[in-house]
Amino acid sequence: MTRLGFVLDSGSCIGCHACTVACKSEHDVPLGVNRTWLKYVETGTHPDTERHFSVMRCNHCDDAPCMTICPTSALFRSDNGVVDFNDDNCIGCKACMNACPYDAIYLNPQTKTAHKCNFCNHRVEDGLEPSCVVVCPTQAIRVGDLDDPSSEISRLHAGGGMVRSPEQNTRPKVVYTGVSSASLDPLASAIAGDGMIWADTTPAHSTPTSVALTAAPVRDDGQDMARTTYTTQHPPTWGSMVSGYLVTKAIAAGVMLMAALLVLLGHGDDRMAVGVVPPVVAGVFLALTGVLLVGDLKQPKRFVYLFTRGNRTSWLVKGAWVLGAFAACLAAWWIASLTGAGGALAALAVPTALLALGTAGYTAFLFSQCEGRDLWQEPLLLPVLVSQAVMAGGATYSLLDLFLDVPSHGAIKWAFLAGLVANTGLVAAELTSVHSRHVTMALAELRWGGQRKRYREFVFCTAFSLVFLGLDVVFGEIVFDWSGPVQPLVPLAALYGLFAYEDAYVRAGQSVPLS
Repeated sequence: MTRLGFVLDSGSCIGCHACTVACKSEHDVPLGVNRTWLKYVETGTHPDTERHFSVMRCNHCDDAPCMTICPTSALFRSDNGVVDFNDDNCIGCKACMNACPYDAIYLNPQTKTAHKCNFCNHRVEDGLEPSCVVVCPTQAIRVGDLDDPSSEISRLHAGGGMVRSPEQNTRPKVVYTGVSSASLDPLASAIAGDGMIWADTTPAHSTPTSVALTAAPVRDDGQDMARTTYTTQHPPTWGSMVSGYLVTKAIAAGVMLMAALLVLLGHGDDRMAVGVVPPVVAGVFLALTGVLLVGDLKQPKRFVYLFTRGNRTSWLVKGAWVLGAFAACLAAWWIASLTGAGGALAALAVPTALLALGTAGYTAFLFSQCEGRDLWQEPLLLPVLVSQAVMAGGATYSLLDLFLDVPSHGAIKWAFLAGLVANTGLVAAELTSVHSRHVTMALAELRWGGQRKRYREFVFCTAFSLVFLGLDVVFGEIVFDWSGPVQPLVPLAALYGLFAYEDAYVRAGQSVPLS
């Protein structure tokens, strides 16, 4: 068994793009996406400047996060160590694109499946070299076996070469020699205001913005920022559907947390407000969660592969099973309420609450598998998601009180307030803590950069909800009073603030360049 890898000699590279063209020709790669591409970086100040060329591609990592997160094993490891892909298994979830710390995976606009460099494995298996190696005029691209101690790549890997993003601990098998650190560190260079050579910049040309650079202005090696003069586009992959899914499942989970609380408080015999209505409301939002998840797939007809071809290491698969188990609990709760089996609700309360917590919180483990998005791997994400579910459940129940006689108003209000306060405190702690440069830049984009509008909406809605709900809890019936005009506004503001924050959070996490 071998472990094939690339040696990329940036000192010999002349930036001719022969490798990119050969790769496109070999694999019929569509326009706008690339399996391998060139990055040009300029260092120094005129007239003492240098231009550096570096080939970017999949690193065929020994600990490949794209394989771990792929829910259907569409990304797999060949016997020669190459990370390859199977179009027939891919559901187009795009999770691998956020898991890859190297921007190496793209969504093929024709097949709607994830593609990347596969080492020209069809050629290698026939004893041929990858097409990029064959066409390189300066032999700047070479391949070798890391398990062969006498090979060039093995010697470089042991100490003479550099790899991209070593802090991610993916053990990449692409080793660079004669390279500038500014070329390999995506946060060490930026696209200048006057753009790049040969290409107009677009929002999909991810680069450290002025806001992010102000928040984290010092390069890791202490040098001045270099200038990116040529690179490819890498647009963000997850948007409002993922943000919406975080909200809908928080509501579904939170409603049943409140219902379980009311059962534990002795209200299990309340057929409507505790028995029948909560699982229906939670079921509707759980169904919306499923619609958003399936709707965000580029191959939605294949969503059943999560169960039939599921990869047990992926939290997309584990999450699907959690959601399924939670749905079964909702059905059991509803049937028990219709049949008048009040005692059954007492038995269902604890398992339903646990599955509700799992529904709310499993995304923290899913996001932790997105190695390319450091913001999403912060340890406070799990308690944030749980507090959001409690807040969302309290908010939804306060709206239900417009139509139902909800028992134990005080307990629901206190839970709503506790969730709101906890979420506010946890978000504030996240924003004010000391972070890595990557996370600092993402948070700067969230607060002051491209996501500032959503963030300000979150701040306003949260402040509004805290003030009026706090007044209600401390001084009397404002929110839950039938005649109080503020009653529906407070929970609606809290829920909209939740969406605004999640949307800003998801997008800001993808704002930091990876290549």
